[in-house]
Amino acid sequence: MQKGDNLLNFEWDEEKNQLNLKKHGIDFETAMLVFNDLQRIEIYDVEHSINEDRYNTIGMVHDVLFVVYTERKENIRLISARTATKTERSIYYDTDSYFG
Repeated sequence: MQKGDNLLNFEWDEEKNQLNLKKHGIDFETAMLVFNDLQRIEIYDVEHSINEDRYNTIGMVHDVLFVVYTERKENIRLISARTATKTERSIYYDTDSYFG
C-alpha cells in the first residue's frame, strides 16, 4: 500500500498492517500521522538496523504512539505502530531530561 502527499510518501505491507491493527489496535493510516507532529522524537534503532536502517519515532496522534519505520528510496516504509509505553511517554513529554 502507498499513500502520500507533496512532502512525504508512505508505504507498507497490507497484511502487516492488518496484523498490527489486530495486535495493537493501530492501523498504518493512523500511524503515518505521527510524522505531522513537529515535536516527535526520532531515534535511530542500532539494535534492529542490521539489514536496513530502522528508526523509532514517538509522536502524538490522539495519543502518544511509538512507530517503527525504515526508508526505501523516496518512501517511509512503516513496520509497526503501537501506543507508547510509560517510559516512551516520559521521553516524549520530557525530552530535555532524556537527552541531557
